[in-house]
Amino acid sequence: MEPILETKSLVRTFMMGETEVRALDNISFSVMPGEFVSIMGPSGSGKTTLLNLLGCFDRPTSGEVLVGGSAVSSLSDRDLDRIRLLRIGFVFQRINLIPILTAVENVELPLEIAGVAQAGRRARAAELLESVGLAHRAGHRPSQLSAGEQQRVGIARALANKPAVLMADEPTGNLDSRTAKEIIALLTNLNEQSGQTLIIVTHDPGVGCVARRKLVLRDGRFDLSQT
Repeated sequence: MEPILETKSLVRTFMMGETEVRALDNISFSVMPGEFVSIMGPSGSGKTTLLNLLGCFDRPTSGEVLVGGSAVSSLSDRDLDRIRLLRIGFVFQRINLIPILTAVENVELPLEIAGVAQAGRRARAAELLESVGLAHRAGHRPSQLSAGEQQRVGIARALANKPAVLMADEPTGNLDSRTAKEIIALLTNLNEQSGQTLIIVTHDPGVGCVARRKLVLRDGRFDLSQT
């Protein structure tokens, strides 16, 4: 079986004045279909840098990211946009719902961009909102939803185009503890019941420990003693 996502000797450096900072140092790992992986570590460990590379938002200084067995660092920006639209779903800490759109319209948006016909995208969006327990809130705008409900809409939107892998960046960072547990339970259920491949990036061990496989970043490298 081929990995859904893989990195090979991944390095990412940044210049701070005249000093080179190595945010990621020789990172190699793979994620298989159906896995639930957490990437943990303190602030400054390289989590966000790694997520940006895995999600095709950034390009490595050296090394390679492979999505579905294909190297992506040499692809055009347009091709990377297409991968993010169709192959990778994103759940963000800040959620980023569009305020003037209703919940169902927010979920429909990536389907519209992908060229799905109106009837098909409305049916898909309604199905996804029902799956996250928000069918009754489909016509509400983000300002009319609680933080937890907004995050559920964000998860539904991330699943719209049936991505091969769902990436969640601190998905509970802005939520109270009870709501955070509900969101993590929802994500876990997606993995266990639907086989959705899932990567969660978090600084919270309480969130990261629910994953079947845990990776810990420290100073740009995986801490093998914590794996």
